[in-house]
Amino acid sequence: MQRMKQTAYFTIVFACLALQLAAQGKQSNNIVQLVFTSDAHYGITRKTFRNETEVSGHTVNAALVQAINTIPNIHLPNDGGVNAGKKVGGVDYIVQGGDIANRMEVPNQSAAASWAQFNTDYIKGITLKTNAGKPAKLLIVPGNHDISNALGFYKPMNPPTDNTSLVNIYNRMLTPAAPLTAKTYDYEKYKINYSKNIGGIHCMFLTLWPDSAERVWMEKDLEKVNVGTPVLIFTHDQPECEAKHFTNPNPGHTINATDKFENLVTELYKDGTNAKADGGVTDIEQRGWVSFLQKHHNIQAYFHGNANYNEFYVYKGPDNDVALNVFRADSPMKGKYSSKDETKLSFQFISINTKTNEMTVRECLWNTDPTHPDKPVQWGNSKTITIK
Repeated sequence: MQRMKQTAYFTIVFACLALQLAAQGKQSNNIVQLVFTSDAHYGITRKTFRNETEVSGHTVNAALVQAINTIPNIHLPNDGGVNAGKKVGGVDYIVQGGDIANRMEVPNQSAAASWAQFNTDYIKGITLKTNAGKPAKLLIVPGNHDISNALGFYKPMNPPTDNTSLVNIYNRMLTPAAPLTAKTYDYEKYKINYSKNIGGIHCMFLTLWPDSAERVWMEKDLEKVNVGTPVLIFTHDQPECEAKHFTNPNPGHTINATDKFENLVTELYKDGTNAKADGGVTDIEQRGWVSFLQKHHNIQAYFHGNANYNEFYVYKGPDNDVALNVFRADSPMKGKYSSKDETKLSFQFISINTKTNEMTVRECLWNTDPTHPDKPVQWGNSKTITIK
C-alpha cells in the first residue's frame, strides 16, 4: 500500500512537472526576438577602433557580428520588459536597415567590393539560431547610399554606377523565379518592398521611405491584413525623410550639383526647388504620410537608420496630429555619437510577446571596453510599448 501511495505521489509530481514544462514551452512560443542594426557602410574607415586607427568597415562590422552572435548566452535586464531577467536564447530574425555599401565617391570602394565583405560578415558570419535550432533569417532593406550607387550621384564616383547591393538585396528578399542581374535590374521597376507575418505581427520592409509611390504598394499589402493585426515598419529613412532624397522637381528632373536632389524616392519634392537652399523642409510630403498613418491605426512602430544614433521617440508629424513609436538605430561606422566615442556603439534587440502584444526594444552596447573586446554585450536604454 505504501509503495502504491509513493508511486501515485511521484506520478502526480512528474505530471505537474510535465505540465509546467509544457506551459513554459508554450510561453516561449509566444516570444519573437529580432536584432536590428543599420548603416554598415562598407567602403569607408573609422578614425579609431580598439586602439587602431583608420579601421576598415570590414573589420568593424565583423566585430559587430561577432558581438551579435553572443547574444543568446546573456540574460535580459530586469527592466520590466518582455522576458525581463531571462536568458535571451533563440533569435528569429536579424534586420539590416540599409547603407550596406557606402556611396562610391572617390576613393571609396565599389558596391561590389562592399557587398562581398557584407556577404562574408553577415550572410556567412551570423550564427544565431531560433529556439527550434534553425538559422535565424537575415532581412535587409536598402539605404540611400545603396540606391545612389545604382542611379549615380552629382559628385564623381568610381565606377559611375554599380547596382550590386540592390540586385543582391532584391534577389535575396523577393526570391524571383529568375534572379535579376546587373543588366536586368531596374530600380524604378523593382522596388525592394516585401512583408512578413511574424508570430501574428505584420512586418513591412520598405525601400527608403513611405512616399506616395511606396504607399500604393503598402495600401495593397495592408488590404490583406486584419485591421486588428499590429503592423511594424522597417525602412532606412527617418519618418520626416530628407529633402535631398526626393526626386528633383525642376524641369528634366535630373541628378545634378545645382539642385542637389538624389532622386531616391519617386515622389517629386514639393516644398521648394533646391534640396539644400530651401532648408530641407518636408512638411508637404510628411502630411501625405501622416494621412496614411491616420487611416491605418494598426501601424504601431517604425524602425529606421540613416541619422545614426540609438533613440526611442515618438513621431508627431509636422502638425502634431499623429503619435507613432519610432526606434532609431546606431551605425558601426557613422554613428553621430559612437563615431567619436566607440563605447557608445550599439545595436537593438527586439522582444515581442505575441500573446500580450507587448514589445520591448533594448539598446545593446557592444564595445563598452575597447581594450577587452570579449567583454559581454551590455544593456543600455529600453522601451516597452503595447502594439495593438
